[in-house]
Amino acid sequence: MISREKYTAQSGFTLVELLIVVIILAILAAIIIPQFTAATDDATQSAYDTNIANIRSAIDLYRQQHQDYPGAVVSTGAGCPAGSANVVGAVGEPAFIAQLRNYTNAAGVACTGTDATFRYGPYLKDDLPDNPLGAVPNNTVTVVTTGLLGLTSGGTDGWRFDSVTGEFIGDE
Repeated sequence: MISREKYTAQSGFTLVELLIVVIILAILAAIIIPQFTAATDDATQSAYDTNIANIRSAIDLYRQQHQDYPGAVVSTGAGCPAGSANVVGAVGEPAFIAQLRNYTNAAGVACTGTDATFRYGPYLKDDLPDNPLGAVPNNTVTVVTTGLLGLTSGGTDGWRFDSVTGEFIGDE
């Protein structure tokens, strides 16, 4: 007499089924990952566009009120209002920052306080934002007086500004 034993089938996935699942996951990853990269690039470009628009607006307002661009003249010289200090800034980057971040008089002298003489500004509430498109984003600004900003290299990954033409660009 032949005995029949009950055989139980083992449940599990075959190698083919596992390979199909892995291939499907690889296809989905190949579709989704580039979309995340594009979204990151778009966000970086959007941050750059916003930063540069805000800074250019501040520069334009300064120009309208002073008939000169920030950084074109020294930001020190006149007496400041009581309780405030003169913000020292030589022509170039120090004056550019001082004149956009503080109160100024008609001549572009920057002080930390305001009165009837120092009634302009501040044009920026905070420090210059970082240039997000630079290899190493930073907020330094290279101020030139050549009138040819696009042809000069700053090499800082920050910003570049020409105090003759008013051109303001990211230094990439």
